[in-house]
Formats: sequence, C-alpha cells, structure tokens
Amino acid sequence: MKLFDEQANLQEPFQKIVKGLTVCYTIAICLMCFLPQSIYPTLKSVETPGVQHFGRITAILTPFNTLVHFGKIPNLVDLIFIILQNVANIFLIFPLVFALCLLKPSIRYFKKVLLISFLMSLSIETTQVILDLLFNFNRVFEVDDLITNTLGGVLAYLLYQLVRRVTT
Repeated sequence: MKLFDEQANLQEPFQKIVKGLTVCYTIAICLMCFLPQSIYPTLKSVETPGVQHFGRITAILTPFNTLVHFGKIPNLVDLIFIILQNVANIFLIFPLVFALCLLKPSIRYFKKVLLISFLMSLSIETTQVILDLLFNFNRVFEVDDLITNTLGGVLAYLLYQLVRRVTT
C-alpha cells in the first residue's frame, strides 16, 4: 500500500493513524507548555542571561539571546542546558506541523507553514504570559522560542516535501 495517492494526499489507514497521533501530540504540547513550571523536575536552577522581569511576567526579549549573552553563561553545564532548550524548541511544534502537512493539502505551501508555525508559537508564548498573570505559573516569554518554534515548523514542511518526493 502506498503512503500517498496520486494527488499527494495521505491514504487510509495512515490518515486515521496520523489524526490520532496529532490529537495525542497536541495534548502533550498543552501539558508541556501550559502547566506550572514548578511541577517539572529540574537538575538545577539555570538562570538564562538576558532575563527581564515585568512584575510577574518573565521575558527574554533579545533575539538570539544565547549568542548575545554567551559570555555571561557561568559554566559549561548551563551552556549545554540552554542549548538543549533551544534545540527542544525547534522540535516542539515540528511533529504537529508535519502532521498538518500530511493531513491538510491547503497548508502545503511554504508561506502558509511559516505563518502557521509562527502563530502557533506566538499563541503558546502569549498563553504562557496570561497564565503567569493569572496563576503565577513561572513561565517565560522568549523571542527565541518564536524563532526556534517557527524554524521547527519550516523544517517539518521541508521533511514533508522530502517524504512526498521519495514516496510518490
């Protein structure tokens, strides 16, 4: 059985499987992004340089903050932790955007994926600010998250294009 039909649409039963996985992953994103930061186990408290506090709102508004404040990172362990956070953010919405490309022909355009990825990321970051204002969830609004999440969406689109070419 082929993965795609002649119009490059995902065939059954693959469509049902991807839809189910998409629902599960969307729930996982909500749990990762919207629960209080304090419930997650941490190795140690890492304070990323460039953090700004606006009352209960914590933000990092400097684009490419890790590079800009590289010299202020106190040790190698903190540097690795900060880099891994950025890498994880690249892959946060990657599976969701990839699934949307598989399921929705109308978004299979670079500009649409770029916009959708950015808006998903902006929605996550904005919701985290609102949760911090309402419940003090200790979340951080980061410009770099907008950049890395959007990059992840673009990479998902490129992977979709590659998979489609290879399998059709």
